[in-house]
Amino acid sequence: MALSPISALSPLDGRYAGRLSALRPLMSEQGYMHKRVQVEVCWFIALSDAGFAEFKPLSPGARTYLLGLVKTFSEADANAIKEIEKTTNHDVKAVEYWIKSKFEARPELRTASEFVHFACTSEDINNTSHALQLKGARELALLPALDGVIGKMRAMAHAFAEVPMLSRTHGQTASPTTVGKEIANVVVRLVAAREKIAAVKLLGKMNGAVGNYNAHLSAWPDFDWEAFARKVVETPEPLGLGLTFQPYSIQIEPHDYMAELFDAVARANTILVDWCRDAWGYISLGYFKQRLREGEIGSSTMPHKVNPIDFENAEGNLGLANALLRHLSEKLPVSRWQRDLTDSTVLRNMGVALGYATLAYHSLGIGLAKLELNEEALRDDLDCAWEVLAEPIQTVMRRYGVQGAYEKLKEVTRGKTVQAEDLHGLIRSLQIPQGEKDRLLAMTPGSYTGKAAELARRV
Repeated sequence: MALSPISALSPLDGRYAGRLSALRPLMSEQGYMHKRVQVEVCWFIALSDAGFAEFKPLSPGARTYLLGLVKTFSEADANAIKEIEKTTNHDVKAVEYWIKSKFEARPELRTASEFVHFACTSEDINNTSHALQLKGARELALLPALDGVIGKMRAMAHAFAEVPMLSRTHGQTASPTTVGKEIANVVVRLVAAREKIAAVKLLGKMNGAVGNYNAHLSAWPDFDWEAFARKVVETPEPLGLGLTFQPYSIQIEPHDYMAELFDAVARANTILVDWCRDAWGYISLGYFKQRLREGEIGSSTMPHKVNPIDFENAEGNLGLANALLRHLSEKLPVSRWQRDLTDSTVLRNMGVALGYATLAYHSLGIGLAKLELNEEALRDDLDCAWEVLAEPIQTVMRRYGVQGAYEKLKEVTRGKTVQAEDLHGLIRSLQIPQGEKDRLLAMTPGSYTGKAAELARRV
């Protein structure tokens, strides 16, 4: 069977392929190869500038050519590397040989070809490539998609800041809030989670087979290889990698920063699962309607249905993302002795985990854009919940020393259908200042929202 979107094993490359175009060039195997080429080229150019008599500084033309290999890296180049790998059965060595093959027509580079991958273990190239992949994915796909969700929800929080809504704690009627305030709660949590994702430092090491610069020092014992490696890792792109230097490692970079990053993404996803379920519930209550899409069908047998499919899709994909992200964060920091290979195959699924998260953010954006507030349903709900004013009434009674305030309101309201007249009769009987009586008598469930509107506008 020919591979195509409809025959793809993963829905990320099948049904949902079009939604992940920003992530695919970064987290695919081609993206991984591209970053490996970038690391090898940076290391090679840096070695030429290290002052070694055996490797003179490269000419401007050679530098431009080498950086061009990175800049113009294509699917054809990736396929060429895969062809070499069929012989080497080693993916990093295949990249090294491909780069050397590009030197054949350039005597200056051909003469220096043995400095490609000089003193490096495969993991020097792999760990930095993974960090570059994550750097690109975070900057170009993950955070922009999450920012889109945050931006939409912030706009909704402001737009609906003053629209009163009945709260439900334990599924029962509770003190009113506003629609905007409930959305603002999520925005604040998401912003904090987003900051944690963005703040994770992406680490890279270039220290050889077991982290001690053994091979490096065997060639030039008096050279400061640690300072050199730090410079390559931390110098901004394109002449460096623009990462944070990791000075201590076994053969592999310990992956603790990856665990930190994946845990941070999972935390944001968990917040969004919470919101998806709340939005689903609000749609079910009729608080929100959903804009219709021409030709869309909600049910194969029930023509009236407009299902909250985007929030359901997002919730499911957030769950898939978190299952993978949690395995990544738990597994990757664990390696037997100086190296085992269990991380290698797992790392190839970083794009899958981030793909499901990005897909979920996309679905959420679509779902949020469909929502229309149904203020009539919100008002009707509040008008049937006068019992929520038991709280302010008994609180004012307490202020003025009325004994048994809570118990009196409990007797009038608990487990009963409460009408405005029931509460007003109690209020008129209270031994409190007339101004306070008037204020309580004027109160409605829809006006009892505290600072909700102010808090919603603040996000």
